[in-house]
Amino acid sequence: MATWSRREFQKALSWAVLSPLTQGNLEQGAGSKEVSAGRAAAAGSLTDVEGLKVGHFTDQRRPTGCTVVLAEKGAVAGVDVRGSAPGTRETDLLNPIHSVQQIYAVLLAGGSAFGLEASAGVMQYLEEKGVGFETEVAKVPIVPAAILFDLGVGNPKIRPDKASGYAACRNASAGSVKEGNVGAGAGATVGKLLGIGRAMKAGLGTASIQVGDLVIAALAAVNAAGDIYDSKTGKIVAGARTADGKKLANTIETMKSTPVDWAGKKSAAGIGGQTTIPNSRAGSGGTATVREWWGQILPTTIESTTLGIVATNAAFDKAAMTKIAQMAHDGYARAINPVHTPQDGDTIFALSTGIIPGGSGTSAASAHIGLVGALAAEVMAQAILRAAFMADGIPNFPAARDLR
Repeated sequence: MATWSRREFQKALSWAVLSPLTQGNLEQGAGSKEVSAGRAAAAGSLTDVEGLKVGHFTDQRRPTGCTVVLAEKGAVAGVDVRGSAPGTRETDLLNPIHSVQQIYAVLLAGGSAFGLEASAGVMQYLEEKGVGFETEVAKVPIVPAAILFDLGVGNPKIRPDKASGYAACRNASAGSVKEGNVGAGAGATVGKLLGIGRAMKAGLGTASIQVGDLVIAALAAVNAAGDIYDSKTGKIVAGARTADGKKLANTIETMKSTPVDWAGKKSAAGIGGQTTIPNSRAGSGGTATVREWWGQILPTTIESTTLGIVATNAAFDKAAMTKIAQMAHDGYARAINPVHTPQDGDTIFALSTGIIPGGSGTSAASAHIGLVGALAAEVMAQAILRAAFMADGIPNFPAARDLR
């Protein structure tokens, strides 16, 4: 990649983000464009970044599953956790001050903390392939992982395990990535802040952007407490439904229109003879305390985490990838509201396969990082949107296409 001045960077950034995402140097699928079944047209995938493979294991009995991203030749990685209830593994190794410089896979899984067991299957697969961090006695595969809470969908005794992780690796390829009710997104739901009975099905989505030789891609398993927005139109596409289940309620507008007794001195008849939260959330009046509004729904909001991976073919060091992971969270904020709540475990990993120069260690480094980070946020928002559009409804949880 060429060395850019600040002015050249700003020009490229403005052109990349604002120009039509179709032809020329910037190539991207139609993204959030809807087709007859309420689906999004193809928008590329994480495997558009050379050096990566993606595989899923989906257990339809519940459903739940896991998704693995393999980087068998190694990838430089960073991570940024914004949620307050994360479930992760090996994320400390990604700190720029720590010695391990490359990872060989990232695992995303359902099953809450139980799902972290699936990473052992990924390690087994890579060990059999002779892939890992070189030590004097063995190669140790470095496999960061993160989980989401989907135990409230179906039988909570069914969750990803070591065999699931191994199977996901066996299924991995550099080809097109299946989206929707697959892998880590199999049991994912969204829009839970008005009660689990009003939630909707989401899933897993992926997208990519190409600017000349530079490729940036994202993959997201969307299990958010908040509503899912099309960042281009500002419209909600999936989330909390109205009491009759037929329309989208708009969680933020419901919060804004529901009186709250901040001091906790007032209540009305309803849940437990004390509150009218279901009616007041629907906008029909009544006063709820903060604890009643938010605290009573903790069992629901705990089931909330969006897991993401952004990747680029440009070479960067761990510090740069950490910054890119941070910037990619802006994609969460554009596509999910509310997001990064106290009960979310929102996490983004950022991977570099180092196929083209990235500018680390040069005077142009900040410009390169800024461009990739900005586009990572854009493509992450699109991957989240696709996770909603590509999902299929399951009993009690309709999908976006079911409300059209």
